[in-house]
Amino acid sequence: MKTKRVFIGIFGKRNKGKSSLINALVNQPIAIVSPEAGTTTDPVKKTMEIFGIGPTVLIDTAGIDDEGELGKQRIEKTMQVIPTIDVAIIVLSNNEFSIEEQELCTTFRQTNTPFLFVHNKEDLVAMDKNIEQNLLQYKVPIIKVSCNTKENIDLLIDKIVEITPSSAYKTRSLIGDLINPNDKVVLVMPIDEEAPEGRLILPQVQTIRDILDNNAICISLQTNQLKHYLQTETPKLVITDSQAFGEVNHIVPQNIPLTSFSIILARSKGNFEHYLQGTQHIRNLKDNDKILLLESCSHPIHCQDIGHYKLPNLLQKVTGKTLHFDMSSSLTPLPKNIEQYAMAIQCGACMVSEKQVQNRIKTIINAHIPVSNYGMTLAFLNGIFNRAVELFV
Repeated sequence: MKTKRVFIGIFGKRNKGKSSLINALVNQPIAIVSPEAGTTTDPVKKTMEIFGIGPTVLIDTAGIDDEGELGKQRIEKTMQVIPTIDVAIIVLSNNEFSIEEQELCTTFRQTNTPFLFVHNKEDLVAMDKNIEQNLLQYKVPIIKVSCNTKENIDLLIDKIVEITPSSAYKTRSLIGDLINPNDKVVLVMPIDEEAPEGRLILPQVQTIRDILDNNAICISLQTNQLKHYLQTETPKLVITDSQAFGEVNHIVPQNIPLTSFSIILARSKGNFEHYLQGTQHIRNLKDNDKILLLESCSHPIHCQDIGHYKLPNLLQKVTGKTLHFDMSSSLTPLPKNIEQYAMAIQCGACMVSEKQVQNRIKTIINAHIPVSNYGMTLAFLNGIFNRAVELFV
């Protein structure tokens, strides 16, 4: 099973040919090219297919040497791209390599982002031995290209494929290690106000596909059909929408494993052990504590919304505490004063890559803030946390 896309960021100073490089890679004039410094002001995305890694998003960023107050804002937006990408390309030309590029290298190392160097405009000024020797210390590929003549563009694509981690375009099976061929897996999928009209939500689709990929049998039903089904069948596993945990727990016999879509997604995206530990912090919450809720997508808000209404209300009801909540949706930057939060709770993260959610959670973990997951939190609040995670511990 593949994730949606590999994200590749193109970085460098102004007028080094970042936009020209994107045009050369996609073989069409997508990005605006100009001799005037600062033509690219905001990150610009272009989708292409790269054989070996599949659908790919190239992100053209503003120059890291931009100037003035507006330039600082552009650089900030460029740096915000880094935690969201899988691979980075640093574009150089004219044998220039200075503090700005060195700082980029340091940031890529800190975020575990594979990167390579492209020395552009080789047809005008070839790379000399001194700059090449300087770059060799980073032990990453160095590709000498010309966007005008297309020299070594194919080689660059080969190197991109070579350094892209497989986790960026392949995902491990959600429950393949828990089931065998022909096992029956029940998916409890309530059709309520949060269910989109005429379709299933992504975690449900991903789970159905994973079950079929493992040659098991998938039974999809609603909560009110579950009791009837279990009167005659004993499935290997029941996976439910986390919001139905309380009702489903009373219906499913204790000898049948029970978990949720959000929890199995959390396991596939990493940080699982941190979620297990952080969930226990719910019992330590105090009046007026602030909690940061993290969602991987943006969607219309209504009265049945889990992140904005259901989860906050249930947390306050069960803990008996007056709590305050902030929401950070999609991949928007986290609040700068992250230390103000007593806890963070991440959704299943079905809409973002493993790398993207791990970098997001890493900031919270480094600030020593307990972090949980929507599914684990709901299991804890319904008094069935141990049951919901026992499959994985």
